[in-house]
Amino acid sequence: MARSCWIILAAALLAVTALAQPPDKKPAPAAPPSQTPQPQPPPATTAPDPLNSDDSDGASFGSSSRQSRTDISPPKDDAKSHPNSHEAVEDLEAPPTNSASGVQEFHPWNPMKALKDVEIADYYFKQKNYRAALDRYKEALYYKDGDAIATFRLAQCQERLHDFTSARSYYAAYLKILPQGEFAGEAERALERLNKSGK
Repeated sequence: MARSCWIILAAALLAVTALAQPPDKKPAPAAPPSQTPQPQPPPATTAPDPLNSDDSDGASFGSSSRQSRTDISPPKDDAKSHPNSHEAVEDLEAPPTNSASGVQEFHPWNPMKALKDVEIADYYFKQKNYRAALDRYKEALYYKDGDAIATFRLAQCQERLHDFTSARSYYAAYLKILPQGEFAGEAERALERLNKSGK
């Protein structure tokens, strides 16, 4: 019985193998060694490589040379059309520089990480752990400069930790970011309260 099972199994394997093989094709006759085809050279006309091409006017696509740089100077009537635009981008024009090495320091932009930091800081704030909340709000501002909520909450933490000078500056920063924002009234009242108390 076992022997007949092995014979059936072997026959099935042979049948499957025969079905899996491609139909018989006769191999092409081998060329004599002296007539072996030689590789063809590439065509004489090839498409120009846009990264290495150099036009006569200096406007190459991928070149990093000074001649091909894009003109990013403002239009000639820009200052007249937008008189207060310089104040809005004043901080962006001169990023902080590490004076020892002359290296400009840039912060990573990660609004999702900033949002998570605000969420965690809000938890600490509700638990009245203002020191931990303060650190998380500062980290949120590291990843997303000018975040209004983080700025306002940071001011509240500073006030509760009795750092009234910093609290004043963060309340003012919030009002600069969102003068008509959700917490604008509260920020104005806090500034008035801190200014009256003289703290």
